[in-house]
Amino acid sequence: MSVTRITVDGEPVDATAGSSLTAAFVAARRWRLRDNPVSGEPRGPFCGMGVCFECEVTVDGRPGVRACLTRVVPGMTVETGR
Repeated sequence: MSVTRITVDGEPVDATAGSSLTAAFVAARRWRLRDNPVSGEPRGPFCGMGVCFECEVTVDGRPGVRACLTRVVPGMTVETGR
C-alpha cells in the first residue's frame, strides 16, 4: 500500500491507499466525522464494521457513505458534514 493524498473538508490529508477511510481519519487525528442531525453532538467511528452508521460522510459528492467500509483511493474528496 502506498501513501496518497485525499481532500477532507477542503484540506489535503495523506492516507494509505487501500486502507479504510476511517483508518485514514484516525491516522490524521480526525475523530469528528459528522454531527448528530437532532442534537448536534459530534459523531465519530464507533463499531468499525458498518452496523452503526455513525461514520457516514459524503465521498465524491455521494452522501451517506460509511467511512469504515470505504477504501481510500487517490484523489477522493470527503466532506464530514461539519
